[in-house]
Amino acid sequence: MTVVSRPPLTSDERTQLTGWLDLQRSFVRMKCAGLGEEDAHRKLLPTSPLMTMAGLVAHLRWNEYSWFQLNLMGVPDTGQTPWTEDGHPDAEMFVDDVPLAQLLDEYDAECARSNETIAGLSLDEVEKGPYVAKGEAASLRYILCHMIEETARHLGHLDIIRELLDGTTSYTKAPE
Repeated sequence: MTVVSRPPLTSDERTQLTGWLDLQRSFVRMKCAGLGEEDAHRKLLPTSPLMTMAGLVAHLRWNEYSWFQLNLMGVPDTGQTPWTEDGHPDAEMFVDDVPLAQLLDEYDAECARSNETIAGLSLDEVEKGPYVAKGEAASLRYILCHMIEETARHLGHLDIIRELLDGTTSYTKAPE
């Protein structure tokens, strides 16, 4: 995914929501650019050992799947997700043996699938999945707002981890 532009200042609600989400999504690959496998999987936070560059990319990928496929569309989980009934709640972040390039490609593919899934839906469409929070189904509008927040929050984590790894900050390239 290449870095996209901000949505137009006066565009409609759907263009704003999907545009901001796509912009945040595009920064994920940018934050990982030039990173070696060892650094992508390096555990820098003793109290949060799953919070690695690779772990966060995997987490974002599975959040896309969870919100747009499982929750919104009601696609049944037939064992394709990393979660199990008695498993670790952050099982999606156990990716020490998965190359970063693969995780990024899976994330990009999941984002594209999410966009295809919602393309023809109204922003008022509500969740069909069995994971409806507190008995109240969320609208696509809510899900898009949440995914903007979720992606942007984890981009902040990626920013910090990347700076700790090699000094790369904000929207700059890694030091030569």
